[in-house]
Amino acid sequence: MGSSEVRKQPQFSSRKEGPLAGECTATTGVAGLDEVLTGLRPGDNLVWRVDSIDHYTIFAKAALKEAVACGISPVYFRFASHPSIADGIEEVSVQEVQPRLGFEHFITQIHQKIKSKGRGGLYIFDSLSELSNSIYSDRMIGNFFSLTCPLLRDLDAIAYFVLYRYFHSYHATTPIITTTQILLDVYLHRGTYFVQPIKVSDRSSATMFMLHRWDADRFVPVKESGTITEVTTATPWPGLPSASYRMIGVWDKTFMLAESVQNQFDTGAATQEQYERVFHRVLELIISREPPMRDLAARYFTLKDVIEIWKRMIGTGMIGGKSVGMLLARAILSNSDARWKGILEKHDSFFIGSDVFYTFLVQNDCWWARQQQKDPESFLKGTEAVRRRILRGRFAEYIVARFNDMLDYFGPFPIIVRSSSLLEDNFGNAFAGKYESVFCTNQGTKAERLREFMQAVRIIYASTMSPDALVYRKTRGVLDKDEQMALLVQRVSGRPYGPYYFPQIAGVGFSVNPYRWHKDIDPDAGMLRLVFGLGTRAVNRSDDDYTRVVALNAPEKHPQASMDDVRRYTQHRVDLLDLDERTLSTVDFAAATAEFDDAPAELFASRDRELERRARQMASAGEAIGSSGPGDEWTAHASYRLLTFEGLFRDTSFVSDMRSMMRTLKEAYGTHVDIEFTANFSPDGSYLINLVQCRPLQVQLGSKVLAPLPEIPPQDLIIKAYGGVVGHSRMLEIDTIIYVVPELYGVMPEQERYALARLVGKVVHSPALDGKNIILIGPGRWGTSTPSLGVPVSFAEINRVAALCEIDSMHEGLSPDLSLGTHFFNELVEMNMLYVACFTGEQRNVFNTRFLLEMPNELAKLAVNGRGFADSVRIIRSPVAEERPLLYLNVNSVEQVAALYRGD
Repeated sequence: MGSSEVRKQPQFSSRKEGPLAGECTATTGVAGLDEVLTGLRPGDNLVWRVDSIDHYTIFAKAALKEAVACGISPVYFRFASHPSIADGIEEVSVQEVQPRLGFEHFITQIHQKIKSKGRGGLYIFDSLSELSNSIYSDRMIGNFFSLTCPLLRDLDAIAYFVLYRYFHSYHATTPIITTTQILLDVYLHRGTYFVQPIKVSDRSSATMFMLHRWDADRFVPVKESGTITEVTTATPWPGLPSASYRMIGVWDKTFMLAESVQNQFDTGAATQEQYERVFHRVLELIISREPPMRDLAARYFTLKDVIEIWKRMIGTGMIGGKSVGMLLARAILSNSDARWKGILEKHDSFFIGSDVFYTFLVQNDCWWARQQQKDPESFLKGTEAVRRRILRGRFAEYIVARFNDMLDYFGPFPIIVRSSSLLEDNFGNAFAGKYESVFCTNQGTKAERLREFMQAVRIIYASTMSPDALVYRKTRGVLDKDEQMALLVQRVSGRPYGPYYFPQIAGVGFSVNPYRWHKDIDPDAGMLRLVFGLGTRAVNRSDDDYTRVVALNAPEKHPQASMDDVRRYTQHRVDLLDLDERTLSTVDFAAATAEFDDAPAELFASRDRELERRARQMASAGEAIGSSGPGDEWTAHASYRLLTFEGLFRDTSFVSDMRSMMRTLKEAYGTHVDIEFTANFSPDGSYLINLVQCRPLQVQLGSKVLAPLPEIPPQDLIIKAYGGVVGHSRMLEIDTIIYVVPELYGVMPEQERYALARLVGKVVHSPALDGKNIILIGPGRWGTSTPSLGVPVSFAEINRVAALCEIDSMHEGLSPDLSLGTHFFNELVEMNMLYVACFTGEQRNVFNTRFLLEMPNELAKLAVNGRGFADSVRIIRSPVAEERPLLYLNVNSVEQVAALYRGD
């Protein structure tokens, strides 16, 4: 953008006396230009369009010198690679900001400085066009200006911005032109400067918008057509701004260049160096700026891969962690062994860029409210109002047009819209279950399908303001990090069965098994949490149903000891999409499989011959259920089948493939991973696995071997549990027990159960327990969304505890659920919590309720309003005096035994 022309030095007029920000007149520092514009006014933002930064610098320096002469300390925001605009003017306050640290960091630093300076003043900005070199798209440059210009105007400040002419698409130029008060085109032709005002708000003159020649200290209107056309056509013209299809932005230009380099490289016309340069450039544009993930992507992606991603993008920006994880895992597997290309189901996903999210916030007046959530002291204030505004928000017309095109591509086929934020599924932060994912049945008219899809997008955008997500960000220390929300839109794997649509199996997998319920289990072999139907049942902790936990080196071994337990703790209900009702539904297993006759059902469900025998005995002679021979139809005995998946393990290579998959991914990531997947089988037994998610697993390993438990007097033993232990072995001194009395909780109305859950959260976060080792003991499932099955706390409410224990003693039929692989469990692993399930019916287990009920209840001392719950919520503090016993938790995950007891 440089210029080799010899320029005439203009003569600057002397400063006029009068008030500017109190004492001087608002001025450009060039008297003749002031006359053209009929003077500057407090709050004016001036945007200069130039061919070279030098053509801007000469005007910016004039303004800086005039401000200094008036006793004002101007501010210069320095962020570009071009020469400094303030060289030689020592009185200027130079503020260096780093665009590459992310949009939120960049704009926050600038806005904080502007607000700290107060009213008035002069601000000079580097070239906004060079933000394109820091992965900012035209849309984000437009967003930056739309947010910054009004702030400066409200503070009566004068500000200078600059753009390179014909460099940007309408995504940048339209919001800038719309928002600024003054827009000026600057030309340098044959050594003479020319200026043409394009926009000057709230003022005009007969000659204001003409081309002006800078002649000594005057700006003279140019009236000769020959001179005008000679000056304005010296720069190649792309066409009218309304012809936006010709005005390709920097973002698309970069990818078009990448595609050109790829084609040249394929034919030998481009060098490896040229290939590498453009490859790493586009990686930073849409994959990641974070070194661990960016470097991993550079090892397994090719330039062709990234170009293909670009072609499936809606909007600009990054595609986010979930999208990157899915694509990267597929690339790792395909590069490791060609056979994976025949096993993995192809994907045809679309990616909604992170810039679409920010633009949506800006255009729906949600940006400033969202920024308030960065303050750790007040980050939860006002969140509900912002969420409501997001849920009512409107999308830009050009985005809606692209949504329509995408829906035309998918046709009336179910899709899922998944969160894929910049921090999500990355090294260090999983955000498991913190943001929404929404199924769209995608049925009905085109307008209905579009309406359903756009609401799904709004729901996910609004989830960025949920208390759970914000508390997680605060806990992980990333409240101030650049957290943009991209989206992954996927075709739902599966097929219709009558009115229902679902994959045959789905689940989650860990490359390490943290739950060793049998001595034959190898933790390093990994584990699966497997379900029939949609994977929602595998990742959510909702109702009283169960899933199949699979040790990949011993898949035939059940965590349950007896056949009665297997029957009781198997999956009975199926999550699926009801295409008639257009909703996500849950139905009984038999109903879901009513039209399942063309699928290899025997892979998933085993005949429960004992149950068949009992049913046959109960049936009257006229109601015989028929033969139970091998030729029976699937539908005839669906009620007498158990989802054990034994045929899957025995008759296919699915388990060995999943074990190989996770081993390969673990080796590539250099850390343990967890995945989400679906699989569908043909009648001949062949299958395709759809790998929909992969992320680093934030698990702490290295369980040390503990000494055997000492002999504990019965009166000192509070809990002893065999089996159901998750977490690496350790000994903890317990400071506080929070015990929810099962018998009292079990008879509470539902509303009181929710109130009790909120109370538990307040107790956990009370200042008196800050930094203490807390164990929660309660009935059923901590964190369930169904109060009849446990205490419905959110993880954010209990994220300070060291251990939690689930007791199966609230009512008959209630059992703890080892929720391996659920979002709740992922958070438990991330926070390094211990989990203990105590099955009171197990003969070896001990649950000493007498101790828990007889020790003093210190609920009232914790400065929380526990009125009405003094009997049902008991707070037991570990004594600290030497003459009184301490509390210990001893967990041995290898031996699968845990003990909570009093000791000396």
